[in-house]
Order: sequence, then C-alpha cells, then structure tokens
Amino acid sequence: MKRIFFFIVSAIACCHLSWGRPEPPVTFFAADHSYLRFTGRVDFTDPKLPRFWQPGVYITTRFSGSICEIILNDEVLGGKHNYLELVVDGIATRMQMRSKTDTIRVPGKLGPGIHTLIIVKNTEANIGYMELVGLRCEALLKSLPESNRRMEFIGNSITCGTGSDQSIIPCGKGRWEDQHNAYMSYGALTARSFKAAYHLSSVSGIGLMHSCCNLEITMPQVFDKISMRDDTIGWDFKRYQPGIVTVCLGQNDGIQDSAIFCDKYIAFIGQLREHYPSASIICLTSSMANEKLSSYMKKMLAAVMSALKRKGDGKIFTYAFSRQYHNGCDGHPDLAEHKLIADELTGFIRKAIKW
Repeated sequence: MKRIFFFIVSAIACCHLSWGRPEPPVTFFAADHSYLRFTGRVDFTDPKLPRFWQPGVYITTRFSGSICEIILNDEVLGGKHNYLELVVDGIATRMQMRSKTDTIRVPGKLGPGIHTLIIVKNTEANIGYMELVGLRCEALLKSLPESNRRMEFIGNSITCGTGSDQSIIPCGKGRWEDQHNAYMSYGALTARSFKAAYHLSSVSGIGLMHSCCNLEITMPQVFDKISMRDDTIGWDFKRYQPGIVTVCLGQNDGIQDSAIFCDKYIAFIGQLREHYPSASIICLTSSMANEKLSSYMKKMLAAVMSALKRKGDGKIFTYAFSRQYHNGCDGHPDLAEHKLIADELTGFIRKAIKW
C-alpha cells in the first residue's frame, strides 16, 4: 500500500511540475536575417520590413525547438485582410490576418527537433501588401539549398488561385478574397511536382491587350514591376532567372482581331526574351475558357508559335487544356481542378521539355 501511494504521489508531483514548467526561452530574429530565404518579387527598400504584394510569394527557413512565432504586418487595404499559408514540416494550414500586426504561433504540436517552415502569401496584390517583421524561436537554422530548377507562371486570376478555396467560406459568402489560395494554385502545384522554386506573376482581370473589370493595366505594361497590380517599383530580373515560363493570358481579352492579338502576343514574348533569353516558354490556353474562346486561343497560339519558330526561337511551346475547369467561384477552377490543371501541365512539361 505504501508503495502504491508513493507512485501516486510521484505521478502527481511530476504532472504538477510539467504543468508549471515555463516555456523554453525564445530569441527574436529580424526579417533581414540571412537564414530567411524569400522567393518572389519582394521590395527590400527597408530590409527590416521586406514588403511583398504578389500572390504566392513565400519565405522559407528552419528552426529548432517546440515554439515558433511569426510577426507579420498587413496593409489592411480598404479594410481587407490577407490570407496566408503556414507550412510546417510539410503540413499546410491556411489562415487570415486579423489586425495590422499579428503574432502567429506556428500551429501543431512541435517536438524539440528541427522543423522546416514556409510562409506563403495566399492573396493577390489588390488585397494589399504584407511585411515580415521577424520570427521568435529557440534557434533559427539555415534553409536547405534552394532547387536549381526555377519556374514562373504569368497570368490572370486563374494563376492567382482566385475563387478556388471554399474550405472555410463558400462561394457567394464573405468577401472576394476569402476563396483565394495561391499555395494550392496550378502553378504552385506544378512547381512542387518538379521540386522547383516558383513565381506567380499574375493579376486578376488582366489581359494581354484588353483587361476586364475596369482594370486600366495590361500584362506587358506591368510585367517589370514588384507590385504588378499597382504598376509600381521596378523588378530586377537578374535576381530570378526561370528555366520554364508559362503564359496563361487571353481569358480577359476575349475574342479580338486575330492579327492584332497575335502581334501583341509575339511582342510580349519578345519582351520576355529580353529578360529570359534561355528559358523555355509555354503559351497556354485559358483553363476556364468556354468552347468558343478555347478554339480561338488554340488558333492564335498556333500562329504565334509558328511565327516565333520562323524567327529562330526554338524554345517556344503551346499547350491547350483538355477541357473547361470552372467549378470554383465566378467560374474559376476550384482546388480539385487546380490539381487536374497542374497534372496536365506537369505531364506536358515532362514529355515536351524532358524535365
């Protein structure tokens, strides 16, 4: 009996010590720490507060210990709050900013070992910028080497991941940004299938020669900017040279004069070639296009590719999606369809470019 009593008392004491145990000490690591790797178009004018607008911009690092807190600023443009994705050891959690500055505890039960963290901006430029202030954790470690494969996906709302994610708020409810998910967009999925770094150079409503929704910019005009939606802050293309670039424009242009559209498309490919002389460029039809627009796009892209090949461009390709993907909000692809689009594109790249 005395022995049993001793074990009970010991167990209670042990539990009491565990409950009362303070959290391990953490250190603040500012956003300009060398162990934080930024991928995407980022404005480092203030290195302590790197600012980014584009969907899919992501920050990678590793930390040790059971605690990590991320401090982020949100522009709160027009009262809108950005969504982000936190990926810890491969497990993704989607969440929304709640104030001008949030301190976010990394979710999940973390052990004392080494953990990989990726912070992704899920919403696009017109929801406003985000800034990383820093991290608080026991120790920050250097990220694993970045892949030598790099991709860039140029496009409109489809490429942004707009209207795709109904897991929290269904279509027609909440606000327009509530269904954005750049992390699970077809471009991000395609890049991860190749273990490649990626940029999403995309703006909702944008076109090659005609944009929708009262948007006064076109892609050739803003492609060289960090904040593409606002057409501000020049981007240094030397900082990122992709091996594969996809162009998914035309949905917002609609059916235009064929000669003018082809000329504009060829001129834009020439603009890309000035920045990316050795990249493979894939011109895509719109994955949410109806049969009429899809047929038009196939003809236009075939003419564009033929003209560019005659000019000696041997790294130009076209791909037409097999069907219309439009089960998300406002006729956009949903998450399941983004996966199917990525599967189509991945298969084409493996076959045509031999990646």
